[in-house]
Amino acid sequence: MLSGCGDDDAARGDKNTPGYAATVFFDALYNKKDMELALSRSTPRMGRIMRSYGTPSQFARNLVNMQYDQVTIEVDMTNQSLREQYGNEARINLIFTGMLHGEQVDDMRSVQLIRRKGEWYVDKINADPFAR
Repeated sequence: MLSGCGDDDAARGDKNTPGYAATVFFDALYNKKDMELALSRSTPRMGRIMRSYGTPSQFARNLVNMQYDQVTIEVDMTNQSLREQYGNEARINLIFTGMLHGEQVDDMRSVQLIRRKGEWYVDKINADPFAR
């Protein structure tokens, strides 16, 4: 299991997996508010989109459509078919559990990643498949 929760070494697990890269990416956005760290785990295409929003919170609020004061991020391993990896491309589901203004907020996102030179990078964040 991989998870991130805002500690200095928030993402735990195998560093050579798409889940690790995605967890570091979202932990940088939501807990650390560190655009540069998030950009280091994103493709150039995603990086251009992120920079257009200016700050991690603007990007998270407008494109990802999730807000948290603090969040725990976990890779959804309930069904191995939800984690698909084909060569240099992968799609995983992440579960977000956090607080916003004193209320618990739970959400899920599907993330597409690409492997380049042995490293995984977030390329696309899919809309919540369960949203109405």
